[in-house]
Amino acid sequence: MPPARRPPRPGGIACRLSVVHAKMVLMRGDRATPAALLAVLYGVSGLLCLATALRPMRPGTPVGLVAVLAVIGLGGGSAIWFLGARLRPWALHAAVGLMSVLIGVLAWRSVTAVGIVGLGPVLIAVALYAAHFFALRAARLHAVLLVVAASAGAVAARPSGFVQPWLAVVVSVLALAEAQGRLARTLRTAAATDPLTGVANRRAWEAEAERNLARAARTGEPLSFAILDLDDFKEVNDRDGHPAGDLLLRDLTAGWTRRLRRADLLGRYGGDEFVLCLPATDESGTWEFLAQLDATNEFAWSAGVATARPGDTLADVLARADADLYQQKRSGRRR
Repeated sequence: MPPARRPPRPGGIACRLSVVHAKMVLMRGDRATPAALLAVLYGVSGLLCLATALRPMRPGTPVGLVAVLAVIGLGGGSAIWFLGARLRPWALHAAVGLMSVLIGVLAWRSVTAVGIVGLGPVLIAVALYAAHFFALRAARLHAVLLVVAASAGAVAARPSGFVQPWLAVVVSVLALAEAQGRLARTLRTAAATDPLTGVANRRAWEAEAERNLARAARTGEPLSFAILDLDDFKEVNDRDGHPAGDLLLRDLTAGWTRRLRRADLLGRYGGDEFVLCLPATDESGTWEFLAQLDATNEFAWSAGVATARPGDTLADVLARADADLYQQKRSGRRR
């Protein structure tokens, strides 16, 4: 018996894309970049603290605290750089959260209004980092934590005349974080989405499929792939024009998308060729699911199916699915 499939989630293409993008939020296909930039942020902060500890700008400078922060910045930056792509998403969140708390501590010991407001560029840098690499909701939470921690430290320092400039810093941090977060989300969506159908494009699909394949190899859970090829699609374009063909593609993918589980991944692989990645599904379960997709539209299409085997690469399993597709075509089987 194939593994049980959960009922389809409502919501169509927008719902499906939210899953794809949530999985891409931390650029998991390129974990080294966020780690490297965070390491630089830590390292530069550590160097600035070290310079301040070695050459204090005023007699009341908390040299001991600044020296500790220098060690944390330089040590933390080195560790993050060394771990690089091996860092888990939660570790990046924790490192950014720790930096927010340390900024609050530094604000508390800065004492003077000038020293507190001077932390503005650091707050903006941390907020922009979170907004660029994290999901919008997570970035907002980081921005709030950053502002609350720094403001709490500033209030605890009790300097005079800092409220007005500090409010300007807070508003700037929140506004810039929101703007960058929205822009980053838009860019991620554009980079991962086929503009015509709204499903994952080939690059995004392959990246997520590779991760599913690695997960299946670790857990032993079945993982199946299907290649869907539209029959006689060229005739639609030749007979009715490309707008009719585009409309057909959108209708087909909208119907298929409504049948997907949360973990399933549909992508456009070529002009009239689509691919499915189905976690926790064996070959027989995949054919049953394809029968459900067939009921969403009358247009005929053919399919080839392959289930991942130990040691398979994505190219291996897709080659078997492609071979199965042509075998189905030769046998005259259609969905």
